[in-house]
Amino acid sequence: MPNIDLNLLVALDALLTERSVSAAARKLGLSTSAMSRTLSRLRAALGDPILVQAGRGMRATPHAEAIADQVHSLTGAVRTVLSPSPAVDIRQVQRDFTIRANDAFVLLYAARLSSAVASAAPGVRLHFAPKPDKQIQPLRDAMIDLDIGVISGGGAELRGQTLFTDSFVGIARAGHPILARTPVTTEQYIAWGHVVSSRRERFHGPVDEALAAAGFSRKVSLVVPSYPAVIAVAAASDLLGLVPRSCFPLAAASKTEMFELPVATPSFAIAQTWHPRMDADPVHRWLRGLIFETFKA
Repeated sequence: MPNIDLNLLVALDALLTERSVSAAARKLGLSTSAMSRTLSRLRAALGDPILVQAGRGMRATPHAEAIADQVHSLTGAVRTVLSPSPAVDIRQVQRDFTIRANDAFVLLYAARLSSAVASAAPGVRLHFAPKPDKQIQPLRDAMIDLDIGVISGGGAELRGQTLFTDSFVGIARAGHPILARTPVTTEQYIAWGHVVSSRRERFHGPVDEALAAAGFSRKVSLVVPSYPAVIAVAAASDLLGLVPRSCFPLAAASKTEMFELPVATPSFAIAQTWHPRMDADPVHRWLRGLIFETFKA
């Protein structure tokens, strides 16, 4: 629309409503001369006089009469589209949200988040989708509304908010010999086989990098797709597991015990990430705030 000025639509609506250049000018906060110039532009654009002098007043032309209602409706629609989002009553909202998160997060927090959402907005439903990878395209394509997990590179246009900071710890079945003496030494740690979680089937991770820097290495005997699987394997074998510290409730329920690693590994942020087109959406903004406050508490 290279030659369209929407201000002309507003001015035309005022002129057809007031049937007076001076009255239309007052309505829009313009001078009479400015409105007269706008009327001239409208006449040129429409190829029609629009308003013509009739005694002391002005009369609309047949064409102007024919389009008056349409002009008024269009002006109202434009004002609605270009106005800020209206306030919403969150208890009346009926909407579904898809959140992508890994299995451990769902087991640990889905019930808590569902309860908080249901209490504030009974019509809002959550769908937790599996997280086979960290691809950001589903956020761009609106296939998911939020991604919760470790912030990864790429997708510079995305928005993110840290929920909490986590770190890795070791786990072993209750009664495992390695738990007899703490803290666990590097020599004790590497003497056992290990089970790790990796969606990309990698046997090497941050712990191996820290061990290598200290001149050690460990034997990773098994790779599984999730942290709950790591816990299950560690609980039923002598393999040592590696999980985020936040998985403590799952580990405790499976009768495994946590121990501090003998080498230092970097902490990592768990964040909620979304596409910027959802920044101003009032219900999406409410959900992000509820999730943030849930973890803050």
